[in-house]
Amino acid sequence: MQKFKILWADDEIDLLKPHIMFLEQKGYEITTVNSGVDAIEKVEEQNFDVIFLDEMMPGMTGLETLQQVKILKPQTPVVMITKSEEEHIMDDAIGGKIADYLIKPINPNQILLSVKKILQNKQLITEKTNLFYQQDFRNISMAYNDAIDHKEWSDIYTKLTYWELEIDKTENKSMQEVLDTQKTEANANFAKFIKENYLDWLNEPNIEKPILSHQVMKEKVFPKLKEGKPLFFIVIDNLRLDQWEIIEPLLSPHFNVESDETYYSILPTTTAYARNALFSGMMPIDMARFHPDLWEGEDTDEGKNNHEEEFLKVNIQKNRLNIKSSYHKILQVNQGKAVLDNFTNLINNDLNVLVYNFVDMMSHARTDMKMIKELAPNESAYRSLTESWFTHSSLFELFKKISESGAEVVVTTDHGTKRVHRPYKIIGDRTVTTNLRYKQGKNLNFESGKVFEINKPDEAKLPKFNISTSYVFAVEDYFFAYPNNYNYYVNYYKDTFQHGGVSLEEIIVPLVHLTPKNY
Repeated sequence: MQKFKILWADDEIDLLKPHIMFLEQKGYEITTVNSGVDAIEKVEEQNFDVIFLDEMMPGMTGLETLQQVKILKPQTPVVMITKSEEEHIMDDAIGGKIADYLIKPINPNQILLSVKKILQNKQLITEKTNLFYQQDFRNISMAYNDAIDHKEWSDIYTKLTYWELEIDKTENKSMQEVLDTQKTEANANFAKFIKENYLDWLNEPNIEKPILSHQVMKEKVFPKLKEGKPLFFIVIDNLRLDQWEIIEPLLSPHFNVESDETYYSILPTTTAYARNALFSGMMPIDMARFHPDLWEGEDTDEGKNNHEEEFLKVNIQKNRLNIKSSYHKILQVNQGKAVLDNFTNLINNDLNVLVYNFVDMMSHARTDMKMIKELAPNESAYRSLTESWFTHSSLFELFKKISESGAEVVVTTDHGTKRVHRPYKIIGDRTVTTNLRYKQGKNLNFESGKVFEINKPDEAKLPKFNISTSYVFAVEDYFFAYPNNYNYYVNYYKDTFQHGGVSLEEIIVPLVHLTPKNY
């Protein structure tokens, strides 16, 4: 066990002998001094793991000593001990960046708890997190090996995401490999579940099914509209559940979470299909059939989501809503700033829909740019990059303004992304789509097995562009690769974040209702 060194400064240090002996018996090395001046000398001479300062020392007070210690050793944690309960002293100590604040009389266990909290926090968190995950491991495995429904799959993915974030906080991440293996196994079982149930959800009206992309606005957004109170519907493109869980704590000072749910993205899990379905309230086959002027097929070079605003208006009219609405797509910093500058006009609308594309651009940039790949070499760093973006984004500023105005928010995404590792050979002609996680076209050749194949697009509510059109979706962490130039293709796209296929990460996505906290 590491022997931690503690400096204790108190003008009545002799009276603390029992406390000091207690800590020494617990394995800590204690250095004692009688004044702030002596404490400063010791800090200049050597390093300590934690410093205890009495606030009421004669001469140099504890607060004055604290200031000098923070100049000399800003990273050394300091615990302030005082007889006074005056608020201004607490404020000054907290403002001086103390690690803890104890009020006399103190007992040895109080001191021990403070030391453990400061010095062994990560170690204790690691031990308990690993222990609790090991205990839950069997429950999760048993759950996804049983015949379960869409709600239970959502619960399993939420629980796996929870453990991923908890293990990420541990010192050596020793359980990460075990969790990765469990997620791989869960994804394999989830792919079987989707193959067995997805088409039934779309064609059998009387069975239990999840909320799908085209139902989100009707079921979860429009019912929250209130007369005289604006509602913001914010879609962060490509946002996975784990990324939302990283963002949510940043919003907690401003919002209460009224509901924290998930919904299932339709296939393909791409902008062209899933996000257009989200805004239009229709499946792709109906968008193509009833609104050919708005739907961009796979055979065109046009952007596949250029008509979201028009689809949104169609959805509003279809639901017979007499409301004033706005739509904004934010791709660049200046567009985000323009939304903030226009906020006073937005709060006069019943519904404001905003699409933020940064996370999608980040996933594509990670594929194309070596620097981004080095900044986000793994899932943990990818989440960290998302958090850093959000903290400094115009979107965060918008959330704060919304909270201050008293408006409510529904936050969601169109689909998530999957980090792909394993190539899957497929052959097709020049008309086949280029997406790595799904292929749409005719005369597709591939080895059956680790794919979800749909030969009758009508059953999946997908448009078909000729008689022999079929759709093939990659599952788990596979990605499609053509035989020609195979090695280059595989090396370039392996370990990149992709979407379009079947995985927990792509299909089960966050859907959250926030209400302002301090309005």
